[in-house]
Order: sequence, then C-alpha cells, then structure tokens
Amino acid sequence: MRIDIVSIFPSFFDVLDISLLGRAREAGLIELGIHDLRDFTHDRHRKVDDTPFGGGAGMVMKPEPWGEALDSILDAAAASTAEASAAETPIIIFPSPAGEVFSQEMARELALKPALAFGCGRYEGIDQRVYEYAATRAEVRLVSLGDYVLNGGEVAVMAMIEAIGRLIPGVVGNPDSLVEESHEDGLLEYPSYTKPAEWRGREVPPVLTSGNHKAIALWRHEQQIERTRRVRPDLLPLHE
Repeated sequence: MRIDIVSIFPSFFDVLDISLLGRAREAGLIELGIHDLRDFTHDRHRKVDDTPFGGGAGMVMKPEPWGEALDSILDAAAASTAEASAAETPIIIFPSPAGEVFSQEMARELALKPALAFGCGRYEGIDQRVYEYAATRAEVRLVSLGDYVLNGGEVAVMAMIEAIGRLIPGVVGNPDSLVEESHEDGLLEYPSYTKPAEWRGREVPPVLTSGNHKAIALWRHEQQIERTRRVRPDLLPLHE
C-alpha cells in the first residue's frame, strides 16, 4: 500500500519508522510519502492560512497550497503506471469533526485499497473548495475519530494509519491475533492474562488453566458479552 500524508508538521510522523509499521516499510509492505504543505507555498513567509470570509475567530487554511500538494500526489500516482485507473488513484482522507465516524469496519475496507492520501488540517480547518476540487480528481472522505475536537489532523491520521496498516497482510506476524480483538465481531474483546498464575493476591480465572478449550471459548464469549453490556451497550442489539 502507498500512503501519502500532507501536513505542516511532517516530523510528527517520524514515529512511523518504529514498531510494526516501521518493519512493514522495511519489508516493502507499506510505501510512505510525507509532504510538507509549506513546500507548496510561494511567498517568503510560507504562509498557509488566512482570515475567514464572513468574519469569525481563527484562521482558515488557504486553498492554493493544498491544491498544489494534492495535484503533486495525484499526478505522481498517475505517472507511476502506464494507464492509471480509478482503482489506483489514492482515496483522499481528511480528518474532520464534521466527517463520518472512523470504525474497525472502515479500517478493514481501507486496508484493501492500493493507495491512500491523508490531509492534516489545522487552525479552523481547510477552505471548503479544497474538498470540492479534490473530489473532481479522486474519492474524498471526511473522517472523524469521535465526538471531540483536536488541534490538528495529525493525531487522527496517525490513529487511522495504525488501525489500517496492521490489517495489511504480513504486517502483523500472527494474523490469528487480529480475529479475536474488540469490534472484529461486533463485541468488545475479552480480558487477557499471562504468567504468573497468581500476582499480588490476584489469580487467573481457573477456567483458563483448565485445558478445556470448549469451556475457555464459552467463558471468553461470556466475558465479551458482559464487558460490552457494561461499556458499550449500544453494540449489543446486534447479538441479542
């Protein structure tokens, strides 16, 4: 998968050189391009924002640097193949509190795509015309991590790349570990334990050391139901 990121803080994504995603890059499973939005400005101050039309607090990110940055990414994607097709054109994702909510289902969907491009907004957001223009060249999705507001899109993009990247075949060493996680079957994950069997007066549930795999599976499912009922009851109608 090819992943491009546009940000005014490109060094934020240095963390992608470590852990599973770093190894995935070394193995060629993920190709990453990080672009400084200020490189697409043409004034001495490398200005990427201006006051909003209609008044109001804060600043809005200017359309032209974004237009040039996205053109650069999309043109490079088109040039990388003899005949670029819609399937090879990156899906452009902008983190936004006004977008659709990110989910495990969306992560699975996006992990199947050959290319993604993320645009990290700042200040009061990006000029609306950027989204409209980008949609004439590629599929555009505004995506929210949840019902709260961040200072910028970098944290949200990092979270999405983590969630998507680990679903790419070969990134996680044991693919079976992806199956038994929260949200994969609509329920939250069951609690996990490891050695020692007793720690500071707290013992591992006896069923887990019984060797009875059928009983263990039943206990884990019951724990999923109980935890989901307590923490995320909104998910339970799917299983009741």
